[in-house]
Amino acid sequence: MATEMTMPQLGESVTEGTITKWLVEPGQVVKKYEPIAEVMTDKVNAEVPSSFSGTIKELLVQEDETVEVGVVICTIEVEGELNDQSKERVSTKKGNEEQVENKTENDHSEKRRYSPAVLRMSQEHGIDLEQVTGTGKGGRITRKDLQLLIDSGETPSSKPIRIDHQPEEVTKPIVQSEPKKDVAPITSAGDIEIPISGVRKAIASNMVKSKHEAPHAWTMVEVDVTNLVQYRNQIKQQFKENEGFNLTFLPFFIKATVEALKEFPQLNSMWAEDKIIQKKDINISLAVATDDALYVPVIKHADEKSIKGIGREVNDLAHKVRTGKLSGSDMQGGTFTINNTGSFGSVLSAPIINHPQAAILSIESIVKRPVVIESEAGDMIAIRSMVNLCLSLDHRVLDGLVCGRFLARVKEILETMTADTTSIY
Repeated sequence: MATEMTMPQLGESVTEGTITKWLVEPGQVVKKYEPIAEVMTDKVNAEVPSSFSGTIKELLVQEDETVEVGVVICTIEVEGELNDQSKERVSTKKGNEEQVENKTENDHSEKRRYSPAVLRMSQEHGIDLEQVTGTGKGGRITRKDLQLLIDSGETPSSKPIRIDHQPEEVTKPIVQSEPKKDVAPITSAGDIEIPISGVRKAIASNMVKSKHEAPHAWTMVEVDVTNLVQYRNQIKQQFKENEGFNLTFLPFFIKATVEALKEFPQLNSMWAEDKIIQKKDINISLAVATDDALYVPVIKHADEKSIKGIGREVNDLAHKVRTGKLSGSDMQGGTFTINNTGSFGSVLSAPIINHPQAAILSIESIVKRPVVIESEAGDMIAIRSMVNLCLSLDHRVLDGLVCGRFLARVKEILETMTADTTSIY
């Protein structure tokens, strides 16, 4: 008898996942822990490893179908269990197949269980799900079923109304507008079509969700980090010799942000429809980009770490991202996001909030430029190291006043970072 594999729990509070791609097919032999599918959730993308060594018998969930945690997604003939049972099954195979076929034809037990993706598509295109025939397990309607209808232009809308009597007045018929269809972009010779990966789908989904739900506002301050630049340059060589990794500016910025978050915990919050949740832990999500994707691993309990500790964790997480070793747990629990766009030369940006957090801070490039300095001797122009800090905020949770005070505090901390005021350890 084949062993069932279920949709695993891929993170805290994750209740369902979408099979974005099967990496195996029926009849294929797999080893234990070998990836068999790519799964996307609202929190993480991950590969599902096989729990057994054996032969894939049946894939029970279609690609792009969303199922709940614990639902059987495939069956595997586990090694060692096949030989004794195979002969008996062969003799009864034909009869069983007929029964299974009949059962499949009549099984509509899952017909009215809709995934969030299916519900969203039906609402966007005005599709009456009662009139759709599902091809998923138990007659469940999948995204592919709806996409086929949308592409064909024959989407079933509301049920026809039966008129049992003659209307007293002839009224102008209501013309129901056709559902909007996505217009395919025009391509030309030489254009390259790039398939969308599961990671790219997740990024797109999260960005749209954040922009759709959170009313973004934006503000910026410029910071004179001349003292910090001199301090870090003085110690970076000795630090690398002692610790074995580079001391960049990023841990200093994270440290300053964390200290300001302690004083302004409103920014360490989340919108939860009927309430705002102010988080106790300060877990910094850190945007790390690869050539074709963006990941946001989390520095947990950043308020308990020194600059050295933060620097080591930044180094470790970046290494995991670039070597493909990032796990689901590395991406969970973030409460505030820092986006280091300055690492690739940006001087100004308007980041999208990492849903459901309330704010995201972008750190831009440190650049030297002439600045007017006020002193007792009068105004003077000096060459200073300047950086812009850009904050996007969810205006449901935060207002400009508290965000302005928060940024002013971050600026104050950074501008006074010297060997006398700031310890690395």
